[in-house]
Amino acid sequence: MTEAEGGKVIESLRLRLHALNDLALTLKHVHWNVVGPHFIAVHEMLDPQVEAVRSMVDATAERIATLGGSPTGTPGALAAERTWEDYSVGRAQAIEHLGALDVVYSGIIEDHRAAVAATEGTDPVTQDLLIEHLRSLELFQWFVRAHLESAGGKLSTGSADGESAAGRAAVDQARRQP
Repeated sequence: MTEAEGGKVIESLRLRLHALNDLALTLKHVHWNVVGPHFIAVHEMLDPQVEAVRSMVDATAERIATLGGSPTGTPGALAAERTWEDYSVGRAQAIEHLGALDVVYSGIIEDHRAAVAATEGTDPVTQDLLIEHLRSLELFQWFVRAHLESAGGKLSTGSADGESAAGRAAVDQARRQP
């Protein structure tokens, strides 16, 4: 890999590092702020996800360092460099948080897939790392979606745009259930 190619991989990983750090914090935020009849199920589902994402953070930072970069994991760098808005749901029903988390996972997965495509042919080691992350991220999204999906496979969040809208759509659908 050339120095220029390595620099592009480091840049891609830097943004993935920020996204994963943000996801770990967001999952913990939801863990602390979920309420309602499904509180314990969601509360306990999230801790293993937090631990797995924290492991992804560490592996990503170590890959950056291995490539000669300097991983930055400070809150200021994350907030200054991220390309997404802060998680918008506070204390809320489990279903509302799950609707919003589905949107969060979709964004992370989409950006991870773009990073996988960007490393194809350039850095198969980084690509493999990102693919492994995707395996877990998609599994966690499936866990979230299991609460939002009908038996026919339709998501209660539909085509909602953004976390708050997805959360509200999930709540509305839950209210219409018998």
